[in-house]
Amino acid sequence: MDDQAQIQAGEPLTIAQAIEHLHGEDLGLRAYASWWLGKFRVKEPGAVTGLIAALQDDADRTPEGGYPLRRSAARALGKLADLQAVPALIDCLKCADFYVREAAAQSLEMLADPRCIEPLMAFLSAAIGDGKLLPQGEDFSEPYDAILEALGTLGATVAVPLIQPFLDHPIARVRSAGLRSMYQLTQDTVYGDRLVQALSDSDLQVRRALLSDLGAIGYLPAAVPISQAHAENSLKLIALKGLLEAQIMLSPFDRLSDGAIQVMQLMDELL
Repeated sequence: MDDQAQIQAGEPLTIAQAIEHLHGEDLGLRAYASWWLGKFRVKEPGAVTGLIAALQDDADRTPEGGYPLRRSAARALGKLADLQAVPALIDCLKCADFYVREAAAQSLEMLADPRCIEPLMAFLSAAIGDGKLLPQGEDFSEPYDAILEALGTLGATVAVPLIQPFLDHPIARVRSAGLRSMYQLTQDTVYGDRLVQALSDSDLQVRRALLSDLGAIGYLPAAVPISQAHAENSLKLIALKGLLEAQIMLSPFDRLSDGAIQVMQLMDELL
C-alpha cells in the first residue's frame, strides 16, 4: 500500500514517513505531513528542521499567491515548543501571504520568546501616527488581532502605548484583541469590563471571539455574563474553563476559591 492509499484508508503515518514527506515532491503529502506533525506534537529534530524548511516553500502556491504549506508549517511549529523555530517564524512576518503572517504571529505567541516582541510591535508602529490609527491601520490588511494577542501573552508592557489606539479599531475582532491584551498587561478591570459589555453585540461571530478572549484572560466578573451570552453552550463552557483554571491557580492549596466554585456551578448548569 502506498502512502496516499494508507492515508485514505485511515491508517496512521509513522514519524519517519511524515518527516520524509516534508521533503518530497507530492504537495498533498507534504501538507498532510506538516499538519500531522503539528497535531501529534512530534518533537524529533527532523520534524522541526523539516517544518522550518517548509516555511520557505515556493512550490505550493494558490492562484491568489498564498502559500498553504507555509501556513501549515507555521501553525505546526507553534505546537512543537522548540525555540529554534523563532527566527524563521519572525521572518515569516514579512511574507506576502496574510495567513502566513497570522499563523506566524500565533505560533510566536505560543512559543513565548521575547525575541519576537520588537518585530510584532513594528506592525503596530507602522499603523500609528500621532497616537492615532493611520488609514492603513484601520483595515484588516495585517493580522492585528493575532499580533495584539501575542503581545499580551508575552507580557510586553512596553507595547501598551501602541496597543491603546487599537481599542477604537473599526473591526470588532481587533478591538476585542486589544482589550484582551491591555487587561493582560495592566490588570485594569476597565478593559475586562469593556469585553463583558461587548458580549451584547448583535454579531454572533463577534460574541464567539469575545468568549474566547474572556476565557483567555480568566476574567472572573465575566462568569455570569458568559453563561448567559447568546452563543453555543460548548463555547461558553470553553470560556468558563479558562476562568476556572485561573481560579484554581489562585485557590489555597487545600480548597477551591469561592470564584472557582461559582464557575463550576455555572458550568454544571450548562451541561
